[in-house]
Amino acid sequence: MHIPDGFVDIKTVVSTGVVSAGGLAAAIYKVKSYFKARVIALMGVISALIFALQMINFPIIGGTSGHLLGGALAAIVLGPNAGAIVIAVVLIVQAFVFMDGGVTALGANIFNMAIVGVYGSYLIYWMIGKISKKRTIFLISVAVASWLSVIIVSFFAALELGVSGTYALGITLRAMVGVHFIIGIGEAVITVAIIAFINKVRPDLILTRERSL
Repeated sequence: MHIPDGFVDIKTVVSTGVVSAGGLAAAIYKVKSYFKARVIALMGVISALIFALQMINFPIIGGTSGHLLGGALAAIVLGPNAGAIVIAVVLIVQAFVFMDGGVTALGANIFNMAIVGVYGSYLIYWMIGKISKKRTIFLISVAVASWLSVIIVSFFAALELGVSGTYALGITLRAMVGVHFIIGIGEAVITVAIIAFINKVRPDLILTRERSL
């Protein structure tokens, strides 16, 4: 999912960089409006958790593997604004320290995973949650939001590679969306397991339980 250096052209680098910078600036402004020590502490914990979980790969068919993206997890626990900041921080550290994802493609990666992935998953979670406040619906909303978030993010990554001329758009869409359709299942399983555990032992740590953020 992390786009390396040289895989997106200059127009994609600039346009996604501008949108990502604007999106993160807005997210930081929103988070500051309800700044609380508990929120900041949770952001640190979730950042470390997602960073660690992204290091664990699970095998999928075809000889490839997937790992947690964490956009839905961050959005559902922290809310979309703090979640976007958390995922962006993880991506920045990965790009500059571990060379995972290109530095020149950082704007595209932040746009895909921290903006589209986080806000998109939160919107799906919020809409399904409108059906009922029952625990079953809550967990279904977590599962669907996390699964779809991976597919949506892979679609935008494929789109950027296609418009950059790296590969034909049809090829990138089939390759990226097809494999992430399956990876999304792993994302949903891991996210539901973590959210269900937190909801059982410390439901107060899920800041969006009332869908208020």
